[in-house]
Order: sequence, then structure tokens, then C-alpha cells
Amino acid sequence: MGLITKTKLSEAVGWSESGGRRWINFFKDYIPHTKKGDTILYNDNSVKVLKIIKQLSENGLTQKDILEIIKEKGIPKDITEFSSIFKNVNSNSSDLPLSREIMIPFLKVISDGKTYTSTYITDELTKVFNLTEEQRTRSYENGKDSIFITRIRQVRYSLKKSNYIEEVSQSTYQITQNGLSLLNDKQHEIQDEIEDMEEVIDPFEVMEDKFDELRKDLAKSIIQQVKKAHWKKLEHIIVELLMAMGYGDGRITGKTNDGGIDGIIKEDKLGLDNIYLQAKRWDNSIGRELVQSFSGALDDMGAKKGVFITTSHFTKGAIEYAERLQSKKIVLIDGEALAKLMIDYDIGVNVKEKFVVKKIDFSYFDEE
Repeated sequence: MGLITKTKLSEAVGWSESGGRRWINFFKDYIPHTKKGDTILYNDNSVKVLKIIKQLSENGLTQKDILEIIKEKGIPKDITEFSSIFKNVNSNSSDLPLSREIMIPFLKVISDGKTYTSTYITDELTKVFNLTEEQRTRSYENGKDSIFITRIRQVRYSLKKSNYIEEVSQSTYQITQNGLSLLNDKQHEIQDEIEDMEEVIDPFEVMEDKFDELRKDLAKSIIQQVKKAHWKKLEHIIVELLMAMGYGDGRITGKTNDGGIDGIIKEDKLGLDNIYLQAKRWDNSIGRELVQSFSGALDDMGAKKGVFITTSHFTKGAIEYAERLQSKKIVLIDGEALAKLMIDYDIGVNVKEKFVVKKIDFSYFDEE
């Protein structure tokens, strides 16, 4: 195969042009391509990558799930590697219905034309699929949302976008005439429509993903800047950060014989207790020995509370040592956590742009 356009790439993988474009655009950083003038063209490797992405999608993974796999493990090289990755990622949701399997049952639950709340619909779908409470509330490994609820939310958006249901009031839904007609269609027609609906993407989810991506990129930039700055700057940053977090006044010790204490901050506005700080602007990992040394410095001060902050990361031994301490509390903050806290508390950052996402206020349209 020679170089092909985005439309031909979608066809080669088996997606419709519109659906394929959405997926290609979402994963554009991971799909091989060549730019000729203003035109982006694709090759055999592009087809291979997109087919693997499509396989992951067809096995019930969302765009967000797939993106996390690719970021962590890269693009799978062959079907064997794909099967292994899918097994590991999807092991906690293999007994739950996929989004495509929920669509028609969702419509059937409200097929009498009455209005139903999202809670009622979820309860009924739980019964339809005979799910246990554990299955219904099970979440992704690194997430807080229920897998089942997340998939229902995706289905609800697709059905609404395709005009098969309408939201008549806040979180209350009713089947449309189009929805009733779909239930009466032939099976192959229903399956074709389900495939099209699977390609419908909630733009809010895309925004959330992009927001997370921007936040991660910003966090990396912050740590890079901290590492470039003078080593004393980190000491000032941690004091300023803790004060912004609501602690009392703080100060830099400014001593070379401080025993590992770089700063002191009052635990509260009244200064009823002190928290002692240590900052390490390092590239290498922080091991148990350094944390143990900081612990000894706290003992010399008669202190019970300390915060150890680094631009790098802590070894497993260092973390386990801090967790086992009985007589004092040492909080470890690595570079990633430091950057996130600086973003949250506006240290070293400013607002570039604000985007406000609004939703309809159904109560405004209610009769008095």
C-alpha cells in the first residue's frame, strides 16, 4: 500500500469516514504519518496501529482506556502482545456488559414512552444484566467512577446525540419516536446503528482528557524550571506552598549546619506546633538513608512532624521507612506531587485561559 488519505485509512480499518476521523484525530500523536505540504498521509504502519486501536475499542475499552495503555506500554507490536495487554487491563471488567450491549436494553427499559430518572434506568439495567452490588460499584484500577455507570453514561450520550432519547428534565429521560422505531428495526439494521453510535464521542470527555494532558505537561514544565533555578529557590517554594495550603507563617532556616532542616512552618495560624521541612533538588532517587537522616534531624529538634520534598522521587525503601515511623510523622512529596500542588495552589503558575462549561437549567423553563 502506498500513501493514503485519512478517509482511505478509515476505510482500510473498517470505520466509517466520520467515525474514523474522530479516532484518528484523537490518537494522531501515535499513528505514523507523513506530511506533504498541507496534506497528512498514512502508510501500512498507520493501518496496523489503527487496527489495534480499533480492536481495543471493540473489546469495550474507551478512548481514555486505550490512551492510558499506549502512554504506559506503547503501541502493541502484534496480536499476541495485544491479547496480553487487553487481558491485564480489562481483567476487572470482563464480566460487565459493554456499551454496545447496553444500548438496546436501555431503550427497552423506557420503551413505554414514560419519563424515567437516570437512577431508575440504572437500577433496571442492573437487574437486566443480573449484576451483583460488587459488579455495579466496581471501579477502574486508578479511577473512582463505577465502570458500569461510566458505560451507561456513554450510552446515554450516544442515544441522546442520535435522537433516540431526550432529556426532558434534569437527569430524566424519555424515548423518542426514533427510538421506538429503532426497536422495531431488523436485527442487522439495529447492529449497524449500534456500530455508528459507538463512534459518537462525548465532547466533555474529550475536554477532560485534554485537560488532564495539559495538566501533566504543565507539571513536567514546572519541575524542569525548578531544577534549572538556584537550589535555594526550592526552599522558598516549599514554604510559600505550605502557607498557600493554609498553614501558618514559615521561614527558611538559611543555615549550613541545620542538620537537614531547610525550613520551618507553623502548623496553624496560632503556631501551636511547628513542621520542619527539607528540600532536595535532585535528579537521582531519594533513598532510605536520606529520609532516615532527616528523621534524626527531627529528633535533634524534638520535632514530631516533617515534610521531605524532592524534585525527583523516593525509593520503595524510603517510602516504607516513612510509613513505619511510630514516634513522628514524615510526609514525602516527590516531584510529580510537588508540581500538582503548585498548580492547585497557584505557585509559579498563572491563568492562561478559562473555559466555563454550562448545562441547561431545566427549572428555569418550568411553569410557576
